[in-house]
Amino acid sequence: MSPSYPTSAFIGGRWIPGEITFPVINPATGDIVGRVADLTPDDVRDAIDSAAAALPAWSARTAYDRAAILHRWGALILADQEPLARLMTAEQGKPLAEARGEVAFGVSFLDWFAEEAKRAYGDVIPPTMASKRYLTLRQAAGVAAAITPWNFPIAMLARKAGAALAAGCTLVVKPAEETPLCALALAKLAEAAGVPPGVFNVVTTSDPQGAGLALCESPTVRVLSFTGSTEVGKLLYRQCAGTVKRLALELGGNAPVLVFDDADLDQAVEGVIAAKFRNAGQTCVCANRIFVQAGIHESFTRRLAERTAALAVGVGDKDGVAVGPLINAEAIAKVERLVSDAVASGARALTGGSRHARGGLFYAPTVLTGVTQAMEIFQAEIFGPVAALIQFETEAEAIRMANAVAVGLAGYVFTRDIGRMFRVVEALDCGIVAVNDGLPSVAAAPFGGMKESGLGREGGHQGLEEYLDTKYVCIGAA
Repeated sequence: MSPSYPTSAFIGGRWIPGEITFPVINPATGDIVGRVADLTPDDVRDAIDSAAAALPAWSARTAYDRAAILHRWGALILADQEPLARLMTAEQGKPLAEARGEVAFGVSFLDWFAEEAKRAYGDVIPPTMASKRYLTLRQAAGVAAAITPWNFPIAMLARKAGAALAAGCTLVVKPAEETPLCALALAKLAEAAGVPPGVFNVVTTSDPQGAGLALCESPTVRVLSFTGSTEVGKLLYRQCAGTVKRLALELGGNAPVLVFDDADLDQAVEGVIAAKFRNAGQTCVCANRIFVQAGIHESFTRRLAERTAALAVGVGDKDGVAVGPLINAEAIAKVERLVSDAVASGARALTGGSRHARGGLFYAPTVLTGVTQAMEIFQAEIFGPVAALIQFETEAEAIRMANAVAVGLAGYVFTRDIGRMFRVVEALDCGIVAVNDGLPSVAAAPFGGMKESGLGREGGHQGLEEYLDTKYVCIGAA
């Protein structure tokens, strides 16, 4: 961790050390990375007030002015790519190469939304009466709040902040208590980039429930964006009902992968490795249920097991490491429970299947075969380095099983049949579908799910819409 990065919260352009602090733990080693300010719900309300005070001046600035600041912020982040990546690896655990990629990915959102704000057009509507004129304006929705996750502590914050600030909203960020240091580092760079006081605020706390309730119940906060579990998203949805807030919820996934007989096997195996084991399987778009057609099941499974067994596990700042630790004891206990239940019910671990020999929070990359719909691992979001394989015979059977869950964030299809590609893409209940690819996320495209995977979209031009109101203006004869 660079000593130049702060540990105090950031409210109204001031650094708030807090009366008490809480530790940030490196999941790979158990060491304390730093101690950050432990704020109260009253502090969160102060941050909301600061954002409200800054809103009129910020929203009145032109989109070009706001864009210039966002571009400067992005440039400063990119200039600090290496220390930011090392900070992320220390507090989150992912391999350093992935952390470097995440820093650049986060900057892509700031740059994208900086330009997209310049295209937040209104309309001139043909009148129904000769004496009237109709038009629409796009205006900032108001103060926004963002609750960001621990698995992508820079990219998810930048995706929300880029859209909110570009639209003219001011923002209060509550980062995950596991990874607050990256958010505070971005706050320091935002200040250096010229983001005015109160426009971007970061509140750190070990009481996420209290902070979340303060954000949800505040009538001043008009937009709440949350990335996290479906269970917590439903709770926030209920808590926001009293103030009829706009919600952007990016919730849990249980991504299916459909590998058909005609797929390029090498491409499919590499795509599944990328989609499954990135961040030790701790992403909401991770390949969860891997459906493989009978004709290639044996050869695909063998190749996947060989590639999985070869993945290096270890502390993320060591050369060659591909899989780091899980985030905490609860996470690894969940993975152990899901795998044990599956094996007890007839599944077989071809590789892995237990904690890694390194101990601690490391779990061995695992390939399970013989998984069925009756097993808990079929319905649950694994959030760990476990690939669950299910054999299928027909296209219709694969689609039926893929859609047999309550969520629908991402899905993956491997086929060389163009007709099949379109049929399956249209049939899957997923907000994101990648074809012959394991890494579909980009700033220019919308990201979000169907069913219980959430509301709204992040990224693309749709991401800006979450923070804009449409105002209709009717002009009569003077």
